[in-house]
Amino acid sequence: MSNISLKRNVIISIFVQIVSIMVSFILNLIVPKFIPELQYSYWQTYMLYVGYVGILHFGLLDGLVLRYSQFDYDQLDKSRFRSQFQILLTINSILSLTSILVSIFFFGGSYKQIFVFVAFGIVTKNVFTYTSYSFQITNRISKYAIMIISQKLFYGVFTVLLLLFRVKLFYLYCIADLCGDVFGITVGFFFNKELYFGKTIPFRDALKEFKTNISSGILLLIANWSSMLLIGSAKMIVQWHWDELTFGKVSFAFSVSSLFLTFVTAISVVLFPALKRMDKDRLPQMYLSIRNTISPILFFAMLFYFPGYALLDKWLPKYHNSVVYLGILLPIIIYTSKVSLLTNNYLKAYREEKKMFLINVIFVLIAFIVFGVSAYIIDNLTILLIAIVIVIMLRSIVSEILVMKIISIKMYNDFIIEAIMTILFIMCAKYLSLLTGFIVYSALMLLYSFLYRKSIKNCISKLGIRR
Repeated sequence: MSNISLKRNVIISIFVQIVSIMVSFILNLIVPKFIPELQYSYWQTYMLYVGYVGILHFGLLDGLVLRYSQFDYDQLDKSRFRSQFQILLTINSILSLTSILVSIFFFGGSYKQIFVFVAFGIVTKNVFTYTSYSFQITNRISKYAIMIISQKLFYGVFTVLLLLFRVKLFYLYCIADLCGDVFGITVGFFFNKELYFGKTIPFRDALKEFKTNISSGILLLIANWSSMLLIGSAKMIVQWHWDELTFGKVSFAFSVSSLFLTFVTAISVVLFPALKRMDKDRLPQMYLSIRNTISPILFFAMLFYFPGYALLDKWLPKYHNSVVYLGILLPIIIYTSKVSLLTNNYLKAYREEKKMFLINVIFVLIAFIVFGVSAYIIDNLTILLIAIVIVIMLRSIVSEILVMKIISIKMYNDFIIEAIMTILFIMCAKYLSLLTGFIVYSALMLLYSFLYRKSIKNCISKLGIRR
């Protein structure tokens, strides 16, 4: 894959994420202004649990990614893919129906509605993922962009209409999310007609293919979703241990921090297929280039927390505590970005899913223990939030050490400097006034810039910035 092609795909994906960030802005910063805090908390509960229904393809889609990312669309065995889609749709439909019945008979009040919509999401989210993966696998990033933009815009416009009509009931915002998925799938269908319905391979061969894909993808699935559980488990514990309003305020802090990760997601989408097609001897230098670019950018991005604090506090005064929580949580963007963009993609490229699986599962277990102690024994929300940052930081460092051993490079001093910068940022955000914190962190960034002046100069050069 050429550098020109890679850059074009990155630019397209960044454009997609610009649309995504506009919609996220509406969802995360506008909706909380106009709906009651309790309704917002219920909506965030739906978003939390529907985010995990993607595990119910059981590794099938990850197996397809690992086994077919080196092929173009015209080279795919369409009947084989159709057979896997039909198996996926059948399994998810059964699980969805079962979940709806369980929700109706075993849940009450708003939670019945929440989990009925989560049950519908089992089908929409997994079919949407199948469609988007098919574009990523075959490197058709422009069509992937059209699909994602369609989904995001539909969801965003639907949400804006609800706000204009002053709708405050959370379940209608859940319906907007599901309808956005359906619209995106419909758009994707026109580019992918041959991958849905039609002649398939014999049923016995389809089951054999299904088993092979599951075997190939299950470790990657668990690794990816256990990675999500590092944050998800903390949110679940907050929901279980504290009241709904506290959960809503913590969820708001997580939602705002996720805005910073939007562009990292854009690059990550195209990076794995590119790495898969790249000569192995180019991978170490590519790793250094990416790492030396994202670290300075994200540390500089955290400067926006201080003016952002002032704006958010005025816009959403009832979420004042959320903005304080955000100051503690924001450094997770540094370490989550590295895992999403670098270590996971490199471990997949070198087919080291087992090691990726072990790292993520071990740290999820550690997270549940540490978060549980923070909530149920110490009973301190601030300590829980700090624990989230520490666990995610350690997971990132361990993952990077593993990748560095594979590609034979060493950057261990960077871990220490980045950990110090993280601690100092949290102290500035938590214990200093807004202006003082901004001045102190700005001074720290000047020192950081001096230490990494060569890397930053190279970064500016690659971005095409000239004096």
